[in-house]
Amino acid sequence: MPVEVTWWGHATCTIEDSGVRLLTDPLFARRLAHLRRRRGAVPPPEAAVADAVLVSHLHADHLHLPSLARVAPGTRLIVPAGAARSVPGLRRLGAQVTEVRAGDTVQIGNVRVRAVPALHDGRRLPVGPLRSPALGYVVEGTARTYFAGDTGLFDGMADAVGPVDAALLPVGGWGPYLGQGHLDAGRAAEALALLGALSAVPVHYGTYWPIGMDGVRPHEFHAPGEEFVRHAARLAPKAAVHRLGHGENVRIEATR
Repeated sequence: MPVEVTWWGHATCTIEDSGVRLLTDPLFARRLAHLRRRRGAVPPPEAAVADAVLVSHLHADHLHLPSLARVAPGTRLIVPAGAARSVPGLRRLGAQVTEVRAGDTVQIGNVRVRAVPALHDGRRLPVGPLRSPALGYVVEGTARTYFAGDTGLFDGMADAVGPVDAALLPVGGWGPYLGQGHLDAGRAAEALALLGALSAVPVHYGTYWPIGMDGVRPHEFHAPGEEFVRHAARLAPKAAVHRLGHGENVRIEATR
């Protein structure tokens, strides 16, 4: 049975494998602080249906409490260690919160979720001196699917993530400039080549943008998906890149 991946925008995806439905970094808002959703409708109610939610780090566009509140009470939330201390509202959601560090595994139905390291600032910003690790996750069922969260390239990335069939990789951001600890389209293609995945879905671009800055470096909003396709063709020519629109999905076969 193939794995099905749906991209809802930004870093929000649904991964369906072996009868288990996982939701990543849900963000179902039209506006978040200075950001507005510039492309794609807010995901429909079925996007919030999940057996478990994977949260990569504590930044508000990845751990968004109002969006998590749309998930059914009692749903398993997999979050970085220390998240409940840094974000007390997590405990008020009525969810089953499981904190993990890189190397930890969690069994959810017929799939195993393995937390892997990420190179990114994991704190709850703009305040919040308490540190939690930023993480990625590998979903191991019919196939191995890597959700990178937010990360830069780091030494040992291929060994830490391990062999995967599919990679959901961030290729941009929500503003005209990317800081440290991020992948742009070119670095994401380098990551794809390192990992050896034969399928990739670019995410974390073309959704949110700062209010009043539509004319500032607009190519950074529109172009990362196409640029990733181009760079991947050069650096990882055996990989199939699935550039999805918001709400679109793709079925991916295991290759290992």
